[in-house]
Amino acid sequence: MAAAPVLDYLRDPARIYAESLAIIRAEAKLAGLSPPIAAIAERLIHASGMTDIVADLRYDPSVAASVAAALATGVPILTDCEMALKAISPVKLPAANELVCLLNDPRVPGLARRLATTRSAAAVTLWPERLDNAVAVIGNAPTALFALIEGLDRGWPKPAAIIAFPVGFVGAAEAKQELARDSRGVPFITLLGRRGGSAMAGAAVNAITHGAPALTSLMAGPRAGHPEHVAEKELDGRVKPGHEGKG
Repeated sequence: MAAAPVLDYLRDPARIYAESLAIIRAEAKLAGLSPPIAAIAERLIHASGMTDIVADLRYDPSVAASVAAALATGVPILTDCEMALKAISPVKLPAANELVCLLNDPRVPGLARRLATTRSAAAVTLWPERLDNAVAVIGNAPTALFALIEGLDRGWPKPAAIIAFPVGFVGAAEAKQELARDSRGVPFITLLGRRGGSAMAGAAVNAITHGAPALTSLMAGPRAGHPEHVAEKELDGRVKPGHEGKG
């Protein structure tokens, strides 16, 4: 039997990652982002393969510091779906933080019927007892993000941050636009439009917890929990007039 041909492709994981980052930095418009947000953006692009997403990112500049400080105290990470939970690497969580998804809680089907909503949204209604200063991660269902926003409007405890990347054609753009319009006083990061998904939601968390160079000091430094210096053109996660097209 003839030997199978050996295909020519890069196998070394370190080189693959390094070359991926080089391509991202060459193609994506990261200029003007603070180092913590740029580090998150790189991870989001690496997870999705889409270098054009930077223009659609919306965020509170303190979101990375808020996530890092909260996780250091041992709070849980609440996710809307199992895929988002699995996308978060537990290895570098600073306090062996619990990863929680209540989608398969036995109470959820009955709640969904009673509330006339999706199981994802019904599961979020079980979050309040764990929500105070937790990290809320939405990686799939627009209805879950809507349910969280509505809960905050009703006086639910506030999480430390909302990482919101629901995806799809019905409700995703609208839910994220509402969060960007008014985050109810909670630091957040989201991607406007239909795009998103659990891989991106997990990547945003991992960018912080895996000690990307720009974020390491937030995890361990004396300023943990305090918003980082914000460039003038980054206020509220939006480009100020006169800075269009610079990242």
